[in-house]
Amino acid sequence: MHPITIITDSCASIPEKIIKNLNIHWAAYYIHRGQEVLRDLVTIQRDEFLSWLPTAKTLPTTASPGPGDYVELFESVIEEGAKEIVSIHMTSKGSGAYQAAKVAQSLLKERFPNLRIEVIDTLNVSLCQGWMVIEAARAALAGKTMDEILSLIKGMIPITRMIQTADTLKYLYMGGRIGQAQRLVGTLLNIKPIIGMVDGTIVPLGKARSRSQAYQKMVDMVASAVGPGGKIKIAYVHAGALQEVERIKTLVEERLTCVETLIAELSPALAVHTGPGTAGMCYFPVEK
Repeated sequence: MHPITIITDSCASIPEKIIKNLNIHWAAYYIHRGQEVLRDLVTIQRDEFLSWLPTAKTLPTTASPGPGDYVELFESVIEEGAKEIVSIHMTSKGSGAYQAAKVAQSLLKERFPNLRIEVIDTLNVSLCQGWMVIEAARAALAGKTMDEILSLIKGMIPITRMIQTADTLKYLYMGGRIGQAQRLVGTLLNIKPIIGMVDGTIVPLGKARSRSQAYQKMVDMVASAVGPGGKIKIAYVHAGALQEVERIKTLVEERLTCVETLIAELSPALAVHTGPGTAGMCYFPVEK
């Protein structure tokens, strides 16, 4: 194992092949479905969960990994040879994972006084969080120092952006993760809401009368943010909507230079809140 180990959680929704190739370690979120406790991407997988979700009479609840989960994970990588750990988490304004990892960090400080653990609040979610994990893991494997990796992540936080749409905001609303997009809940039927995240909170970005119009507006937003001639790394994210993100991908590639492209499906713990059919993008601008 490389002396610097990168840790995250299942909500980063990073494709499994990348996790394996970059030696990324992660903790599973919990999904409470009635009396049943499921572990995200461990005891419940995407296809099974998305097939069941539209039939649910009561929306499942989710919970972040607890301090004990992170203590166990930190200990396991220490046993494998980790000398420094970077633990990267979704927005602390929507989940307790960051706080749980901070508690674990404190618990291990006395036992491992020479071990450096840094816990990062990305103020984002999904593959925006995931991109920071991926870039950090690549830097670690390339031999970058802890401070260089932290500087890389902190530089990405303000420029990594999510834009997505769905047929409904019902799941975000029912799950209490609606944020400032609350005002879009009462829009007319067949209106497609466009949402994003700013400073760790869900915000409304607009609305459209069809998915096609929503996708066009979303691409316009990315093009405007990046500017003429801009280059990006982009992940197309979805919940059971692969064909929809492929449509978005076509529109993006007609207008923008994509240095790296990923297609990823949200983990069940995120799909609880977005619902099936969600399609969107997580991207950040790059200089080369």
